[in-house]
Amino acid sequence: MMKYLFTGIGMASMACFVACNQGHTDSQTSSPDALSVNVDSTVNPANDFFDYANGGWIKRNPIPPEYSAWGIGNLVQEELYKRLRTINEHAVEKPTDDISKKIAAFWKSGMDSAAINAAGIKPLEADLKAIDAVTNTQELVALAAAQNVISGAMCSPYIGQDAKNSEVMALQFYQGGLGLPDRDYYFNTDARTTKIREAYPAHIARMLQFTGMDSSAAKAAASNIFKLETLLAKSSRKLEALRDPEANYHKMPVTELNKIAGNIDWSNFIRQQGITAHADTIIVGQPEFYTALSNAIKSQPLETWKNYLKWQLIASSAQGLSDEIATADFEFYGKLMKGQEKQKPRWKRVLETEEGAMGEALGQLFVKEFFNATAKKRYETLVEDIRAALKVRIENLTWMSDSTKQKALYKLSKITKKVGYPDKWKDFSAMEIKEQSYAANIAAARKWWHHYQLNKLGKPVDRNEWDMTPQTYNAYYNPSNNEIVLPAGIFTVPGKRDEELDDALVYGYAGASTIGHEITHGFDDEGRQFDAAGNLKSWWTKDDEAKFNQRAAVMIKQFDGYVVVDSLHINGKATLGENIADLGGILLGWDAFQKTEQFKKGAPIAGYTPAQRYFMGYSLGWLSHTKKEDLARRVLVDVHSPAKFRVNGPFSDVDAFYQTYNVKEGNGMWRPDSLRVRIW
Repeated sequence: MMKYLFTGIGMASMACFVACNQGHTDSQTSSPDALSVNVDSTVNPANDFFDYANGGWIKRNPIPPEYSAWGIGNLVQEELYKRLRTINEHAVEKPTDDISKKIAAFWKSGMDSAAINAAGIKPLEADLKAIDAVTNTQELVALAAAQNVISGAMCSPYIGQDAKNSEVMALQFYQGGLGLPDRDYYFNTDARTTKIREAYPAHIARMLQFTGMDSSAAKAAASNIFKLETLLAKSSRKLEALRDPEANYHKMPVTELNKIAGNIDWSNFIRQQGITAHADTIIVGQPEFYTALSNAIKSQPLETWKNYLKWQLIASSAQGLSDEIATADFEFYGKLMKGQEKQKPRWKRVLETEEGAMGEALGQLFVKEFFNATAKKRYETLVEDIRAALKVRIENLTWMSDSTKQKALYKLSKITKKVGYPDKWKDFSAMEIKEQSYAANIAAARKWWHHYQLNKLGKPVDRNEWDMTPQTYNAYYNPSNNEIVLPAGIFTVPGKRDEELDDALVYGYAGASTIGHEITHGFDDEGRQFDAAGNLKSWWTKDDEAKFNQRAAVMIKQFDGYVVVDSLHINGKATLGENIADLGGILLGWDAFQKTEQFKKGAPIAGYTPAQRYFMGYSLGWLSHTKKEDLARRVLVDVHSPAKFRVNGPFSDVDAFYQTYNVKEGNGMWRPDSLRVRIW
């Protein structure tokens, strides 16, 4: 899912609606209701439900200067920050075991700003000297392969499940190597993107000066680096093209990659990464990118490539270095690109780095305090309620053949649920986090993770592993494992204990926007191409596939029509999977909620009926607002629609929403029945 981030009453009716709500006298919880407190009653829910359900909160809560967006995810994260800081500080005061000792050591090194500032660029000196020592392209490629572990220079190799044989871990090569977030930054001509692109070489030059270059040499080097990256960007696929798993799967022997990208010795490149076995065959996502990379190795001067490696090294390390270097990095990637006015305080940045380094170790302590067995059971049961709802929907589809239905039902039955936290924790005992510099601890974590991934080659897939930590405010569907993973953090409602939350809120907030969303990912435009065992394998009839694509095309057109900021539209193809999952989650959550006692009794809470609270609960999951700079960035790099359209877009396709809010033609949320998306 990746939580980043109109129906019908006329205005006269709206006045009555608000007045009726104000007249309710039913009992409420002792603390303010989590839904009604956010409402902007001046907005007609039939015209703009997002602004209605969340607008009151947005008006009262401006975006803090250190953020580019502010909303429910941030509110949850603020609670998580405080909890995790307490865990770290307790570990420093009284470390009791190996995990708490590592946590204490990482925290202390990260918070020692005096030592970090005194070190400056020194943590990178050995790597910079190694780059300076390169005398030919063979040495260059060997060093790039070794430094790729840290910087991601040139390309993106990784270890992952073979999409067509989910029992096997395979070495895979993806496009990469760019300093801007997406290839379109190098070519789009809108004013915002152009401004960023024009500022980019100057930022590269500024960062290169920290490595010891004088200003004129850094400026010349930056210009050449930008030209080099533009060459790579030309042969990089667009965001929407990366969503086709079949088109991004090219299994081949390493010798074949040497044929299409022969200026690089790929066998040696792989060995330099520490891989000595089980890598005779690789999966290449975008072969044309590797051909372009190979050509650039030959066509671009050696000195340009060396400076490119320096740039990639300092860019990937900046936030672990001195305040001066970290601030320079922030001013481009944070201030210019996202609209943040200032950096987060050091303690929050350290926590974020620690999360990436050893978040599951923190998670072991986190769940003991903040996610009890009762909460875990509630959400495990909710998963089964949602699964049952999709089963009924599949059985009742009129456009799908019986043979495909049976395979869809089988896949649904085989979806594994992981709720809260892992049954088995990762062993971090070999991670060399200790009393040393912050940069050394970060490097030790990166080294551990690299070897952890390499050790998966040639071994059975561990289907019990989690790719998110328990304290994460996010969730995901993994098509290769046919599983949904729901960390404890995703169920948090700020300021509320789980037992305070009514079912209407929970079925909308957790059941629809999270659980139903993730289950639907197994049947979206990408996930539907994987079978019950997690293999990229067609299980659809050609006719059913054509009918699915026809229905999906309606959604592509719907979201293509939404303008986000300035003249930038949502990319309907790139966001299709997330939009399908949003709509599916809403429908499944609604079906499941109708079976609850709260829905059947119909008693209002805080002036809102159970049906109204369900849709408000879903909207709570996307409570946020974002600066224009970051909205523009997300349009280019994010496969999720902006928060407002994750509410208003799918709600406009849901008949129950029209009924609940009496949406009529002429209202902003209204869409003709013929244009409403009907898939699952």
